[in-house]
Amino acid sequence: MIIVTTDFIPGQHIVSAIGLVEGSTIQAKHLGKDIMAGFKQLVGGELTGYSEMLQEAREIALARMEDKANSIGADAVINVRFATSSIMDGAAEILAYGTAVKLQS
Repeated sequence: MIIVTTDFIPGQHIVSAIGLVEGSTIQAKHLGKDIMAGFKQLVGGELTGYSEMLQEAREIALARMEDKANSIGADAVINVRFATSSIMDGAAEILAYGTAVKLQS
């Protein structure tokens, strides 16, 4: 499965757009990570626990989007984007979405 953020795929001809596909997940870190993140906010720097959580969430959301594209017979997903929202303290939703397309064989 080809997944790109552009509206075209170099060297490929898009025959048809099948439709919107998306995948999402809500991830949270455990209380210990939240406490450590609270201390980190006092001194500054990257909150690595949250960075890891969001990276994992992006991978899950992309995999779910790809599964949906496969289930409707797509060859690729173009114009892929991510969106995120805070659900509660320490938890975030990640949404991956794009347009499922058929490519010329």
